[in-house]
Amino acid sequence: MKFRQDLRPVPKNGEHRRWWIITLLFVAVLVNYIDRNNLSVAAVPVMEEFDFSPTTAGILMSAFYWTYTFFQIPSGWAVDRYGIRGTYGIAFLIWSASSAAIGLARSFAHILGLRMLLGLGQAAVQPVSLAYIRTNFYESEQGMPTGLYISGMMIGPAFGGLLGAALLDTYGWRLMFLLTGLVPCLWLIPWFWLAPTARVRQTTDDHVSIEKLSLKKLFSNPVVWGITITAFFYSYFWYFCMNWLPAYLVMERGLSFLEMGVYTALPYIAMSVVGPLAGRLADNWITRTGRAVLVRKIFVITGYVLGSTTILMNWVSSPTFAVAILVFGLAGIGLTSANYWALTQAISPRQLIGRAVGYQNTISNLAGICAPIITGLLVEKSGNFDSAIVFAAASLWIAAISYAYLVRESRANEIKRLM
Repeated sequence: MKFRQDLRPVPKNGEHRRWWIITLLFVAVLVNYIDRNNLSVAAVPVMEEFDFSPTTAGILMSAFYWTYTFFQIPSGWAVDRYGIRGTYGIAFLIWSASSAAIGLARSFAHILGLRMLLGLGQAAVQPVSLAYIRTNFYESEQGMPTGLYISGMMIGPAFGGLLGAALLDTYGWRLMFLLTGLVPCLWLIPWFWLAPTARVRQTTDDHVSIEKLSLKKLFSNPVVWGITITAFFYSYFWYFCMNWLPAYLVMERGLSFLEMGVYTALPYIAMSVVGPLAGRLADNWITRTGRAVLVRKIFVITGYVLGSTTILMNWVSSPTFAVAILVFGLAGIGLTSANYWALTQAISPRQLIGRAVGYQNTISNLAGICAPIITGLLVEKSGNFDSAIVFAAASLWIAAISYAYLVRESRANEIKRLM
């Protein structure tokens, strides 16, 4: 019988069950990214119908992250306290209903309020998913399930771009929101059937460790600041792509809605292929060397450098070449995606994983608040996307430097010793 790190035996059907749950987490995050990105896909017709400026559209895109960010740590606490099944089930229902309701919106205020409700519902996604992986897979196993889960973040925008463009072209933006919001609620049936009800068990030693944990010592560790800085600037680039890439292809490159859907999908498909493979390669390397922090750090920094090549889009006139650069750059980011989150799991104490992920995702989504608005302002001021693309690429350089100099193995081990 196989044993996990917490020394509790896995039931005979546990191996199959945990991978079915990973599959459900993959599907859920795929739906998550379809719903949060629908406004990006429909940005141009929504701006035309309501006579919104790029800055106004940026505010609506950003509104999702206001509540999404605020509720990260409370969601992490709920996962640690109540477990994943009920927490995620309720969250999924809230975000699906609010996404569908945008199709009925009649004003800026309606869309703003529903985007904020959408963010509240989706705040549980990352803490639930990574807490499950952290407590059900060995450290040397976590790259593959994390990569599969993270690939949903890339396939979601890819599939959402294709599906959204097709629905947008055929039925209009309102029916697009209604269908993509309501149909995925069928996911709740297998989730409530398969997902575990128990929360992470904590021993007496766990409680003593939490009580003795010094936040002053924790935040004096350079690794914490390296992860914090990197989380913000990496996420700035990611949310620039997530929120403005479809509009860039239509407004700057003159593509139709259907062409926009195809060209939006290609870079994310490349990421979804590279992500799990990079996670698996890192797992194998860690098994041979036992150096989880160093291995995942190498993958993360390499991904940032390759991703920053998207700045070259400013010097090509052909839409085909621009998309080729996007595919290459985001495929490079695929090296980062799984290993970025797996590194957080490797550093974080098991009994605090929900809150650790909640903190990191809070910092990440402060960038989600900033990126749509800053991009909208830059586009409105300059009349093109050139300066916005430079800003996004430069954020990856800052993230790479931060990881290179602040995240060290010895310093990461000091965090575990604090517990």
